[in-house]
Amino acid sequence: MNHVQRYLEHLQFERGLSPLTVQQYRRDLDLLCELKDDLELAALQSSHIRRFIATLHGRGLSGKSIARHLSGWRGFFDYLVKYQGAAANPCHGVRAPKSPRPLPKALAIDQAVQLVDMQAEDMLSIRDKAMLELFYSSGLRLSEVTRLNIGDMNLREGTIEVLGKGNKTRIVPIGSQAIQAMQDWLAVRQPAAPEHAQAVFLNRNGQRISGRAIQYRLKQWALKRGINSNVHPHMLRHSFASHVLQSSGDLRAVQEMLGHANISTTQVYTHLDFQHLAKVYDAAHPRARKKD
Repeated sequence: MNHVQRYLEHLQFERGLSPLTVQQYRRDLDLLCELKDDLELAALQSSHIRRFIATLHGRGLSGKSIARHLSGWRGFFDYLVKYQGAAANPCHGVRAPKSPRPLPKALAIDQAVQLVDMQAEDMLSIRDKAMLELFYSSGLRLSEVTRLNIGDMNLREGTIEVLGKGNKTRIVPIGSQAIQAMQDWLAVRQPAAPEHAQAVFLNRNGQRISGRAIQYRLKQWALKRGINSNVHPHMLRHSFASHVLQSSGDLRAVQEMLGHANISTTQVYTHLDFQHLAKVYDAAHPRARKKD
């Protein structure tokens, strides 16, 4: 029995990994055997692993995919060192190339307005309108909306106190349209809410609404409003950040409102803003237009 087969049996029977996970490790090691060609596994050095990574990168594999294969190889060689007397793990100190960070998807301004400018005719639609207006008005995370309590809001001043990541609180403004939508919701919520209910947004049973329920309702409203994009709550957060940055150019203010610890996290929205400016330039500048 060869080392690869022993390792796979070790994963399955001693570590108790699922058959699907073991199968993934098998694919990782099949790829390693393909790349090493006639070389012996025991003869592989870090230089060989780096060459294999370069080969995979040249084939068009993403950094994330290469990192997954490298992790599988690293576990295999750790096993050889621990149980089979191998001298060293050639994968240690070797890293996969970084994948370019994908830009967050945001709705166009007219799409965002089309989505939140919905006709609320019953209790649930009044609630949903308030939620969507709040997402787009203040750039809240899904978890921040579900955790929101009545005492966190000051609609008279147009602010809410949000409990964000790392249990850090921040004060964010609410736009006038969102304030009106929230007031409409609170007016119908109050008589229907159970006594002492603290959650702002409740489900049909008077309990705090779940994130999954919000996601479902948002998708349904997007379809009703004729928006074919795969709209999710974080897309409204991205839309908020992108649209505020387009209008103000104030990266620090957007950072504060989003609750980002580092401005480098917020800077991704400057790329969205640049895309917007590039479209304006291409459409308006006479030297940017392509000749027919």
